[in-house]
Amino acid sequence: MNVRHHRVGVNGLGLHVAEQGEGPLVLLLHGFPESWYSWRHQFDALADAGYRVVAPDQRGYARSDRAPSPEEYALPHLVGDVTGLIRALGAEDAVVVGHDWGAVVAWTAALLRPDLVRAVAGLSVPPVPPAGVPSIASSRRAYGEGYYQVRFQEPGRAEAELAADPAAFLRRMLVGASGAHRPRPWVVPEGVGLLDSLPEPDELPGWLTAEDLAVFAEDYAAPDAFTGPLGWYRNIDRNQGLMAAFEGLRIEVPALYAVGDRDMVTTLRGVPELRASLRRIVPRLRADLTLPGCGHWTQQERPEEVNRALLDFLAAL
Repeated sequence: MNVRHHRVGVNGLGLHVAEQGEGPLVLLLHGFPESWYSWRHQFDALADAGYRVVAPDQRGYARSDRAPSPEEYALPHLVGDVTGLIRALGAEDAVVVGHDWGAVVAWTAALLRPDLVRAVAGLSVPPVPPAGVPSIASSRRAYGEGYYQVRFQEPGRAEAELAADPAAFLRRMLVGASGAHRPRPWVVPEGVGLLDSLPEPDELPGWLTAEDLAVFAEDYAAPDAFTGPLGWYRNIDRNQGLMAAFEGLRIEVPALYAVGDRDMVTTLRGVPELRASLRRIVPRLRADLTLPGCGHWTQQERPEEVNRALLDFLAAL
């Protein structure tokens, strides 16, 4: 990859971005627990097709700055980073592509700022406007106290568990949520730690090398590396109130959705019904793709299929 790395000032924070190519801007937004590197397979394909590809480490992640207060990981701040980044890069608009939490931000940016987001693609996580993620109370009712989003709520506890051995957590998380395993919600049994709830893999799948893992592990090597990412989860309930004014809005820009049939997201309560009604939420949905045998890490596990879908989508805009 001929990728250039630099920092961009956005909303008082310095965001690390990876960039390649010239042309219309395509922003790639990663999820948890990842970084810009989760898009490593998309840079060459999109840049060679004539696009300017930019993948930031989102606020609180990897080489980007941490927000000064926990409340600044709420969804309006995250969408503000997208709009600020578009302007800081000197572009009039962008196609925004997101995976996992990045998909939540991408869908919401398209919902609120169709003047800046000319098209949107979401991988794994479908649009759930306006707050993006169900409330913690509803998740607790559905899955109990062991559900990972519930476990993430207590300040200090989850980051201490994950930071104790970040390389082991990333290895187990990336392999465990991949298409190599039967998908299911991540529910931690009572008395078991987050790390111990994830099995140690016998071997790495073909899409994930030891070198890839080393890059991710370096991104999470700092003692406070998980505090920012966990802050996103700790604002889930705040987002319900902050976004309430936008209830009933639809995403009106051209859109693409893709998910693996072995993604744990597909097993969550309400997701099948939500997907069946996607065109009511996103009336200009161009494609709704299912990738056989693919788990949660869509663009990493199935880079060729994702690249082809993105290029076809972009070419039709």
